[in-house]
Amino acid sequence: MTFSRAWLIYRSISQNQRLRTRRHPMFEKKLAMKILSYIFVAFWAVYLVMLGFTAYSYFEGSALEAFDWIDGGMIWFLTVDFLSRFSMQETPAQDIKQYKLHNIPTGFLLHTFLFRMGLHPYNLFWAFFFVPFGIRAIPQFYGIMGFFGFIIGWWLMYVLNSYWYLFWRTMLNRNFFYVIVPLLTYAALAYFGIFFDPDNQWLFEGTIRLMRGFCQWNPLCWLVFVVVVVPLYMVNFRLQKAAIYVEIAKTEVVKQFKTHNMTFLDGLGVIGEYLKLEVKSTVRNLVVRKQFITGALCMLMLCSLFSFSNIYDELPFMRVFICVYCFTCLGVMTLTTIMCAEGNYIDGLMVRRETVLSLLKAKYYFQCMILIVPLLFSLMPIIEGKITWLTALGCLLFTTGAVFPFIFQLAVYNDITIHLNEKLTKTGRDTKVQMLMAGGALFLPMLVMYTLVECFNDDVAAISMISIGLIGTVLHPLWLRNIYERFMKRRYENMDGFRNSR
Repeated sequence: MTFSRAWLIYRSISQNQRLRTRRHPMFEKKLAMKILSYIFVAFWAVYLVMLGFTAYSYFEGSALEAFDWIDGGMIWFLTVDFLSRFSMQETPAQDIKQYKLHNIPTGFLLHTFLFRMGLHPYNLFWAFFFVPFGIRAIPQFYGIMGFFGFIIGWWLMYVLNSYWYLFWRTMLNRNFFYVIVPLLTYAALAYFGIFFDPDNQWLFEGTIRLMRGFCQWNPLCWLVFVVVVVPLYMVNFRLQKAAIYVEIAKTEVVKQFKTHNMTFLDGLGVIGEYLKLEVKSTVRNLVVRKQFITGALCMLMLCSLFSFSNIYDELPFMRVFICVYCFTCLGVMTLTTIMCAEGNYIDGLMVRRETVLSLLKAKYYFQCMILIVPLLFSLMPIIEGKITWLTALGCLLFTTGAVFPFIFQLAVYNDITIHLNEKLTKTGRDTKVQMLMAGGALFLPMLVMYTLVECFNDDVAAISMISIGLIGTVLHPLWLRNIYERFMKRRYENMDGFRNSR
């Protein structure tokens, strides 16, 4: 392949990547969500700029220079970056499929997408923090060239992190539990490199020396990056090459599930049948299962940090945040797309009167039952004396009686089908209504509880939340029927949306 043809193909791919969202049939509905996302990104960009300017003053006058503290904490920056990429970055194998219809070598396609991943604008997002910080901290020691070396060095670390993420993201597509390996790797590096031996913080000191080398344009530091990134790039190349054919052929390993009749639910009639459907959907369908596992891991991590460390003891709002989040996150993750899974067979639900009402009741009972999981996790902070039984019960009942009625309203407005066995990143069709409702379901309970705690005390706050929750829980037949009746008024509009997005 000549250089001119390669450059032409590269430009065409780049242009197609920029325009691909406009080809999506749901572009009109996603446009409002994208505008809201841009506002959210702009907020964090401004926040990072302000944080970058103020961080220098915070470290000024300490034993080390301000930039040494930031450089020594590289592991924390990269960990946050790694976790944030799960909602931002797809694997190349998901994008190459359409180009296989053309006479373009697979190797060239892979190199193109891997190269573009290194140049992805997301790798520069943290520059909103490092540029203002570097302007204040670096030039007085290393001059303007040292400042550019500092910025480029950090950018290269995020490029390296993107390829590290890509490797594990591809492995994660094969088995979800691979996510444990990189998380344990980051945790082990932080513990053994910084906290295990206060007199020998080799990771902290090593990253300081590395970044000082970038500021001084030391060739050895650039060589370290090349030595690490080249093997990682080649491993990703081979791994993605194998994944392409799986993606194209939709090769799927069919697992054998032992059938459980759950006969104990037969006495509930139609609602019992839909409860069986909810249980089997959570166990068997890829999207629903990963939503449940992700939520459970988040709850376990937060409860463990809250219970067995003192990092949140001096932050009253964080205590409220963890208590409320652990009980609401699973419901918010799954109910934000309520009725979207049923969009695959919505026509069949309309053949019997009040079938949708029975389905909504089954969903509500199932969501109430799985609150046993956060209740068990909350035993850790209860045993450690961080919260009381009354607080845990208040969060649980407030979730069933206030949060669920709030987010169940989306059943009326959701009209986009979720394809249950696609990857989570490919099902991201959230509308602005879903985003606003999810944010309200997470943060309004926190605001209510925090206000009650600040105005009164923990016991009064818990009793108030229990009272509110009991009223909503007892009245669930009324508000579920109201949702059903409003859904039926919009049924033809919703069914049309479900069909168009299949």
